[in-house]
Amino acid sequence: MVYANTSDLSILHGKNNLGMYQFNSYVAEHYFCKTCGIYTFHKTRMLPGKYGINSGCLDGIDPLSLQVKMIHGSTR
Repeated sequence: MVYANTSDLSILHGKNNLGMYQFNSYVAEHYFCKTCGIYTFHKTRMLPGKYGINSGCLDGIDPLSLQVKMIHGSTR
């Protein structure tokens, strides 16, 4: 996953084929392809104004060439 400002993301093709789901607080918006189910991006709850983006869905980006930063899923 990579992050971008919401104003910097443009959907070039297939916008009508995106589904969206929400849960818990219904603040974050999680988008996926309605055909194959892949997670594409999400509007974050913790970082307003940012999208978390599946780097494998970006044209011209090799996700295996990106520097990986490991994070823990919970701070509890």
